[in-house]
Amino acid sequence: MTDAVRERFDRFASREAPGRSAVYAEWAAGVAADAEVRVVLARIPPAHRQPPLVFAVTRLLGAPVGGYPEWREFVLARADEVVAECERRIVQANEPLRLAALLPALSRIDGPIALLELGAAAGLCLYPDRYSYRFIAADGVERARLDPVDGPSRVVLTSTVRGALPPLRVPRVIRRAGVDLAPLDVRDGGHRAWIDAQIWPGEHERAARISAAAGIVASDPPLLLTGDAVNALDELLATVPAGTTPVITTPGVLVHLPRAARERMIAGIRSSGARWVTIDPVRLHEGWSGPEEAFAVGLDGVQVADADPLGRWWEWRAGEPSPRG
Repeated sequence: MTDAVRERFDRFASREAPGRSAVYAEWAAGVAADAEVRVVLARIPPAHRQPPLVFAVTRLLGAPVGGYPEWREFVLARADEVVAECERRIVQANEPLRLAALLPALSRIDGPIALLELGAAAGLCLYPDRYSYRFIAADGVERARLDPVDGPSRVVLTSTVRGALPPLRVPRVIRRAGVDLAPLDVRDGGHRAWIDAQIWPGEHERAARISAAAGIVASDPPLLLTGDAVNALDELLATVPAGTTPVITTPGVLVHLPRAARERMIAGIRSSGARWVTIDPVRLHEGWSGPEEAFAVGLDGVQVADADPLGRWWEWRAGEPSPRG
């Protein structure tokens, strides 16, 4: 069991944390080499043992953001509490920047739309029409700028575009709703603390972006249902106004689901008749291509762009048609 913990945290330390958080890279490497801490973490069910989730939980409980020895001392001193809190938490890292990578796909769907997010957490990705976008080249030169119809937003999503720039437009959203096993309300102090704990140490721009997005959401909260996404899908679809195109989004949620649950969710989406926009590892979808851990954007199940998991860059697959016009 501790071997599985070592492998998971070693992979995170070497592949995922570098370039995003030196603190998390150090903590993960420390866990991989620390048999005593691995015994504690092995008590957490595998589905709740992802390094970012474990680290976020410890920070929520008060672990100092510093070197590994201090973090280790905290975990060993409060092992039972850490295990119990991880067992009841799920990854809910709302990242509005993902919308920068989803916008090209959303731009190919006729509106007005009703945006329905599965695994919505706090719903920060339900407001593509309330954010501003700045698409830049690798050298930082601006290639496109889009703003909401009422002017520039306090939330500016800046993303690097590789290759051709497809037609882009800010969607017209007239209904926004979501479902989550444990929805988060940005107006609730405890919920905000959990959202903030999931921002990796050193991600200052991300912290500012999420704070600004939370302000927009708080001023006009979406409908957020509590429950299993597949079981609540019909209830979500029932909220769609007549004359509106229902669009289901699953930004970054499928990778956290066991295979059986993921297949149920995909089957439910496909049978719903709604449009579907997602960003996932290519390995989760038959027919998608790229390195095993690479992410891509999908429209109605068809890979239409390669993308960074958080939307920091994307590359449109030039000439890719929308399967449904």
